[in-house]
Amino acid sequence: MTFEKTPTKSIDVNGTPFVYRELGEKSGVPVLLLHHLTAVLDDWDPRVVDGLAAKHHVIAFDNRGVGGSGGTTPTSVEEMARDAVAFIRALGLSKVDLLGFSLGGFIAQAIVQQVPELVRKVIIAGAGPAGGEGIVNVGAVLQGAIARAGEAGKHPKHFLFFSQTSDGQTAADAFLGRLNERKEDRDTPVSNETIQAQVTAIQAWGQGDAFGLGTVQHPVLVANGDNDVMVPTINSFELARLLPNAQLSIFPDAGHGAIFQYHAAFVQEALAFLR
Repeated sequence: MTFEKTPTKSIDVNGTPFVYRELGEKSGVPVLLLHHLTAVLDDWDPRVVDGLAAKHHVIAFDNRGVGGSGGTTPTSVEEMARDAVAFIRALGLSKVDLLGFSLGGFIAQAIVQQVPELVRKVIIAGAGPAGGEGIVNVGAVLQGAIARAGEAGKHPKHFLFFSQTSDGQTAADAFLGRLNERKEDRDTPVSNETIQAQVTAIQAWGQGDAFGLGTVQHPVLVANGDNDVMVPTINSFELARLLPNAQLSIFPDAGHGAIFQYHAAFVQEALAFLR
């Protein structure tokens, strides 16, 4: 079973339906995927999901109010983390690995601090610590990219996730092609209300403080491109510095979506880290 063909399921989480997809052999510690601003299930790169699922039980889901899940999207990362934990518990899981991308990387940091016993290892990509440099500007960067994309007849992700070099833009085209491989049972797009709530949460995170990261003893793999325009790359270095047990992976000529641009290399690194 590939991510393209994986059926979408729903589970009741304290009275709210959460949609999710899972694949890979159900043994060992599952890998929970935590997604970015505006994203739904169909925004995960199928090569990354399938690559991880070759060795792990992988679960992608829409958090409260996102895509096909019910309820209202919270306006804080901490509450999003609590919802994710409720989803994990609803599935009956006692231990997970986390892969958080962008906003999902903030949520992963909150989860591992709220319920450290629930988490084994953490991968954080395209993210940064609370209070990190430039994080409060994400909403403005998003608006700017939407405007530029409209003028250029391109997708905002061309500007947000990938470098503007020919290699970066070729990688963007390939990534967007992969996101369209799934033809049936596609997820519901995010609502404007969800995007507003997520931007509010990100801005609050950008004004927060990363004091608690020094207590996180879990192994963490921090990944990013060398020129992230959404969550400036300096934040990945800062995360690796603040977390006591972190390793850092920076991909060349790449931006926010480096793990998608270099999906094969990233999957190899992630599998080695999770082993």
